[in-house]
Parts: sequence; structure tokens; C-alpha cells
Amino acid sequence: MIRFLAAAVVAVLTSAVAVAPAAAADNPYDVLVFSKTAGFRHDSIAAGTQAIRDLGAANNFTVTATEDATAFTTANLAKYEAVIFLNTTGDVLDATQQTAFESYIRAGGGYAGVHAAADTEYDWPFYGDLVGAWFASHPAIQQANVKVEDRAQAATAHLPQTWTRTDEWYNYRTNPRSTAHVLATLDESSYSGGGMGADHPHAWCKTVSSGRSFYTGGGHLIESYADPAFRAHLLGGIRYAAGRSDADCRPETGYTALYNGSTTGWSQAGPGGFTNTDATLSSTGGMGLYWYSAKQFTNYSLKLDWRLTGDDNSGVFIGFPASADPWSAVTNGYEIQIDATDTADRTTGSVYTFQSADLTARDAALNPPGEWNTYEIRVEAEHLQVFLNGVKINDFTNPDSVRSLAGYIGLQNHGDADHASFRNVRIKELGGSTGTGPVRGFANKCLDVNGGATADGTKIQLWTCNGSGAQNWSVSGQVWRNPSSGKCLDVAGGATANGTKVQLWTCNGSAAQNWVAYPDKTVRNPQSGRCLDVSEVKSTDGQQIHLWDCLAAANQLWTLP
Repeated sequence: MIRFLAAAVVAVLTSAVAVAPAAAADNPYDVLVFSKTAGFRHDSIAAGTQAIRDLGAANNFTVTATEDATAFTTANLAKYEAVIFLNTTGDVLDATQQTAFESYIRAGGGYAGVHAAADTEYDWPFYGDLVGAWFASHPAIQQANVKVEDRAQAATAHLPQTWTRTDEWYNYRTNPRSTAHVLATLDESSYSGGGMGADHPHAWCKTVSSGRSFYTGGGHLIESYADPAFRAHLLGGIRYAAGRSDADCRPETGYTALYNGSTTGWSQAGPGGFTNTDATLSSTGGMGLYWYSAKQFTNYSLKLDWRLTGDDNSGVFIGFPASADPWSAVTNGYEIQIDATDTADRTTGSVYTFQSADLTARDAALNPPGEWNTYEIRVEAEHLQVFLNGVKINDFTNPDSVRSLAGYIGLQNHGDADHASFRNVRIKELGGSTGTGPVRGFANKCLDVNGGATADGTKIQLWTCNGSGAQNWSVSGQVWRNPSSGKCLDVAGGATANGTKVQLWTCNGSAAQNWVAYPDKTVRNPQSGRCLDVSEVKSTDGQQIHLWDCLAAANQLWTLP
């Protein structure tokens, strides 16, 4: 059973804010609002406390508000799913209270920090880790643009990509990106007095031991707490901290957008398609596949955000060859399923028909229809891991020497009755196995460039290993390069038939020059689905290397450098 139901947004949002599908209330919970100050005191504390009370009344949580630090005991904190530090300043807890609060968080409690929560407890390292970054300075109150990076987390899913508002904009002593997942940043070109440069985090989430932490730099002004968009932002952060909404709050760096509003590089295979509005792809009709045709991938971390509106069906396909037929992906690739109501090997998180997800872990991490979820699909050679909202729910090793996890990626539009949306599709290539040296094969002989030549079309053959440059290969990801010539291992003419010769050719990034090493020591060309093979099963020096059906026979086994 799904752990929690989604919350209804408390107010009608402004026209700049996207309204999520209707959803039911959360299971009830309790929060503690703490607003003690030992330094500057914000006149918005009363408004903030009342706004949180209003949010609680509308969204099924109770609110206890206090400025009495004696509330921080092990027994009392156990009553609450989350503790909100609302514009606290200075040293507000003594050593005993700090110990109780740290134990509460590490045991799975939740923390939500608002604005001056970052101007609190500078001499307590645990709190610095929990809040994510301490306050440094701020310019005058003014309007600025907030750039929303993550539009799946409950605090930011309702927001546009650029959120323009007025507040007191904090600079921080350190950048929290290395330890927290940044949800939104400030565009310093849109206001005066920014002090962190091009990467200026403004809101983020993270985990600390078993606990959850959310922080927003907004909330200085009384007016903020009457703003529907800010109230929904605050509600989402509270829900995450209290464990009523899940998210991938692991730090994230080094990803490249495949889709974040632009559909450049994408192609539709088969019927139906996707609309593209507000940097969101929404499925229509089917059964088809929207696939990223600009490049195929071997070793990578693919992240994407997805949402269903009800009992819908979709999936993410990986490891398939280029084709205008969506059924080619079904036959030749693997689907990471999105459909929480199907059978175990065909439900959300499963490798469709091959392996069920860990359903206990899946159910604990899954947000229900109407809310966004985040997948990480991590492929390293023929090893696949699936993470849902930061939790690993599947671990699969490809058993099929014909299929490969290497190839193209795509999003399924399943049919007229199925409604799935996707946001922020991004990828980080992991590089895979990299080495330089001889590639040993049949009869312990080596993969060799005939005569050490450098011309396009030079024969690739089997030859007694001799340590020459003709037998030196730099293997990086899918590309096998001969450093002596600077050219690549290539399938003649990009053909796919049995017996197609393998040759040396100028490196061009084509599918004819992609090679994937399997755990069983076969080497496959993903485009053809066939293996690097010593012709006629002969170990004679000069024997042609070509493509052949993968059999895992001795003449198809290779040891890489």
C-alpha cells in the first residue's frame, strides 16, 4: 500500500503557478513551530505562525507553536513528525536541548528551516549540517528572479521555472550544493547585492542520517505568508520534512539536460505523442515511444521526473537500437515500468516482465497519482539499478547476450486512457571501463590492425600477441580506438548482417563504432545485436574479425585491457 496520500494545495494559486491534479489529504501528523530569537527578531513571525496554522487546518496536520526551548526533550519531540525553525536567530538551544534535537533528527525526525533559520546556532556543527548553510549577509529588500531547478519536489512542483517575487535575499557563508539537493537558485543578474555568483542556492532539501531537512531562504516579509505560491512552497517543504511526500534529495551535480522544455534531439516512434507545455511532456494516444534519437548511451545515470494522474501506464525504455517502430524497443530493449497497480513484474520500478522491484522499498518511496516522482536509472555495463525518490528499488544484471542495456532511451505514451507527464530528463555519462592495451581473444591471440596500417578500411584480424602498436587499443565506454592510427574499430558500411567485416576507420561517433563488453566476455555491437567474432573459428594468424550471432563460443570471448 502506498504510505501516504497527497495533500491538496491550500489556496487557489496565482496564474503563474501550475495547479496539480486534485489529490486527497495526507494522513494526519503533528508539527512543532519554534520561533525563539536571540538576535534580530522578524516582525513576520506571527504571520508565519498563523500561515502554518492555516496550512495545517486545511491539510490535516496539527500545529504547536512555541518559543520555549524546554520543549526540546526526547519525550516531547517524539510527538512531532517535523520541527519548523521559523525565523529563529542566534543561540536558541542549550547543550542538553541540542542533544535531544540531534537524536530526534538522526532517528528519522524532520526539520524545516525558514529564512533566518540559517542565522541560528553558528557554533553547533550538527545544526550547520542540518540547515545546509549559514547566513552571511543580505542586500536591501527588492524583487528578484528565483530559478527553480527541481520541479518535482513538493515545495517547488507548483512553481514556474522562473519565480519572480520580493523578499530579503540571503547570501550564505558556503554553497550547500555538495551536501544538499538544490531546489531553486537566485538569479543575481535580476537584483543588486548578490554575493555568491552564478550558483546561488536559495532553497534545498537533504537527508541527515535517517532524518529529513528542508530549507527556504524566503519568508522575511509579512506579505510572503499571504502569497499563495509561497504558502504552497512552505507546505511542500513541511510535507517533505514530515515524511508525507518523498523526493530525491541527494546532492546532484554534473547532469546534462536531455529535456527541460526543448525537444531538440527527440523523435516520435509510432502513434500518439507528447504535448510540450511549461517544460512538461504529457502523453497523448499511443502505443508509441518518444525517444532521444540524438545519441545512445552505455554507462550513465539517467534522472527524470514523472507523474501519473490516476491508474495509468507508462515507462522508460533503455538499451534499444534506433528504429521508427516502437515495438523494436519492446523486443530489443528494457522497460522500467510506471504503473503501480499491475502485477509484480509489471509494476512501478520493475524491469518489465524480467524482474520485480523490491515492493516494500518501492511502496515506502512512492508518491501517489497527482504527485511527482523521480527515477534514477543507473546503467554500468550490463548492470542496472533503479532508484525511486532516492531509494534503490531494483538491482538487475542483464542475463541476455543478445540484448544490451546500452543503446537509446525513450518515454512511452501507452494509450488514450493513460496519462503520464515527464519533466527534467537529464543524464550524466559515467565513462565506463577505460583502459589501453591489447585485447586478447581466441587461442590467447590479439585483436590486430593488419600490418599496423592506418588507412580507412584496413582489415582487423587475429594475430599472435607481440606488443606492437597494431595491437594497442584504448577502450573508453563504447569506443575502441587504436592510438597508433588514431582511428576506431568499425563495422564495414554500418551493416548488421552475419559475416560483416570489422575494419579500421576514421572515428565518427556512429553506431558502427559502438562496442559493449558483456560479463560473459562477449563484445556486442548494439546496432546489429551481433558479436565480435573470429571467422571460421580458426586461430590462424590473419583470421578476419567480423560480426556474428552472439553464441558466447570461444571465438567470441575477449579480455579487455
